Amino acid sequence: MSDARALPTAEELRALQKPLKQLYRDEPEQALVTSSASVHLADDGIAAVIDGAGGRSRAGLHPVAGGDGSEACSADILLEALAACAGVTLRSVATAMRVTLRSGTIRAIGTWDGRGTLGVDREAPVGLTGVRLEFALDTDADEATTAKLLDLTEQYCVIAQTLHAPPPLEVVLVRE
Repeated sequence: MSDARALPTAEELRALQKPLKQLYRDEPEQALVTSSASVHLADDGIAAVIDGAGGRSRAGLHPVAGGDGSEACSADILLEALAACAGVTLRSVATAMRVTLRSGTIRAIGTWDGRGTLGVDREAPVGLTGVRLEFALDTDADEATTAKLLDLTEQYCVIAQTLHAPPPLEVVLVRE
């Protein structure tokens, strides 16, 4: 599927971001963003319905935890968010650096232990224990430029940095 949007030039990207950068220097509070996501418990099955920006989807149990594999696993959704963020950040950084990327694929791979999720082994961790971000790029950029591109992508990718230094998580009950 082809996207009809043209890739901006470095100059166009800088022109777009320049007033934002100045605003955030002058008024740092304007740069603070509150993002949110909501799901609704499915009426059928052990699943959650996500009405997100990309449309409706369902998250359910991974086959390792008793699911049938027909619904998205939440770990996969997290990895999709990481890969998507890295892809957008990579494009932005490549544009700013004037690095031509003819094509590319970003793959996020995570490892987790079903024993922890199912409570089979209290010593087994619950959650991802390792994440790998792979970049397959078609570019003429040399090794040093590509290394810098990947370093800057990691540095400015919101999801990657969140995984590097997780924020505090607060869990609260709000009665309906």
